[in-house]
Amino acid sequence: MQTPKYTHLHVHSHYSLLDGLGKVDDLIDRALELGMDSIALTDHGVMYGAVELFIKAKEKGIKAIIGCEMYITPNDLHSKNPIAEDRKRHHLILLVKDEEGYHNLMKLVSIAHLEGFYYKPRIDRKVLRQYSKGLIGLSACVEGEIPAQIVMGNYDKAKELALEYKDIFDEGGFFL
Repeated sequence: MQTPKYTHLHVHSHYSLLDGLGKVDDLIDRALELGMDSIALTDHGVMYGAVELFIKAKEKGIKAIIGCEMYITPNDLHSKNPIAEDRKRHHLILLVKDEEGYHNLMKLVSIAHLEGFYYKPRIDRKVLRQYSKGLIGLSACVEGEIPAQIVMGNYDKAKELALEYKDIFDEGGFFL
């Protein structure tokens, strides 16, 4: 029996300031050492390494999965009230499924920086819904919106959010 393949889908490089250290080349080499046939890059709020990953992964014969760990605010992305909870944001991993998804991810990252920036580049669920085609969503780490609700014991809210994200993405396009 063949061993199932595994791919890390939550990977930060040196482009994730204060969170990632590895350079794209090193990440690809390590994935190959571990027998992986693909590698994702999901830096915080940026896609600086996307083209580099795509080119270098192709050269080395490994599939590149382009993504981004977005900051998503539960409020309107334009709201920047220091007294309100507008600084609150959660993590949400987005992975590119196809060319439309790549364009949508670029659009979301641009909106996050140009319209939603408040301490971090943010989007909200409304704009995510508008540009979700061709993307796969992952609930992320403990900083994700759903995991944070679970940690706080708010199981009903976590379920409500999971169903909302399930509705935002294409059928089968959201994973906890």
